[in-house]
Amino acid sequence: MNSTQDIGWYELIIGNCLVVLPLLIFWYYKAKLLKDSIIAVIRMVVQLLFVGFYLEYLFKLNNSFVNVLWVFIMIIVATFSITSSAKLKIKYFAVPNFVAILFSLILVDAFFLGYLIKLPNVFEAQYLIPITGMILGNSLQNNIISLNSFYNDIRKNEIQYRYSLSCGATLKEATQPFMQEALRKSFSPTIAKMAVLGLISLPGTMTGQIIGGSSPVVAIKYQILIMVMIFVSSVMSVALAIIIANRFTFDKYFNLKYEIFSNKGKK
Repeated sequence: MNSTQDIGWYELIIGNCLVVLPLLIFWYYKAKLLKDSIIAVIRMVVQLLFVGFYLEYLFKLNNSFVNVLWVFIMIIVATFSITSSAKLKIKYFAVPNFVAILFSLILVDAFFLGYLIKLPNVFEAQYLIPITGMILGNSLQNNIISLNSFYNDIRKNEIQYRYSLSCGATLKEATQPFMQEALRKSFSPTIAKMAVLGLISLPGTMTGQIIGGSSPVVAIKYQILIMVMIFVSSVMSVALAIIIANRFTFDKYFNLKYEIFSNKGKK
């Protein structure tokens, strides 16, 4: 297999100029996405360049302590991003989200890197950081949708929720329909996407490895396992986050605390 064809800095700049096309469409239809799109693209480029140079140094250093520290930073950023995007308050959801993500990642990373790939050192930077990053990145949307759906649906259907409680339901029983709906909303697109992988789309991990010179069969093996790990970690982190958060988001009478919503999330 040949090594990856490098992309020059000039070509990188020219490639980014294509962003002008969707920006013109947003401007023409007055979609009010122009400013957000420009900021998002600039942030994406700066962040990825920074991470690229930093990871190159990190891979050369390959210090287990530094690698684990970087993973913790990724989890903290993900925790705040999920809570903020779900329009919920940090003080109620930072700990539940952090613990849920950390637990699911430890389980999945240890199983994937230690047992399946059989790395001598599971903290190997070349494997730990990219794989953890892929799992986290693909889990973000699921966590945001599920948290937003679960708590907002309870608030919107307060009469139904209180009726269940008045009939003698426990908190778990009264919130069960909302948990079911949150999981459906969050994972239906993920399940649909998994069902057509390889038929109408080639996933990023597989494509990247093939471009990098790996055998397509090896790339497929990695992609299959990574998709399974992402799915397992996402479902676990969503369920755990809600289970843990429910200890702080309801009072002793099982009333939902409306102060858990950020200002933007209020009625």
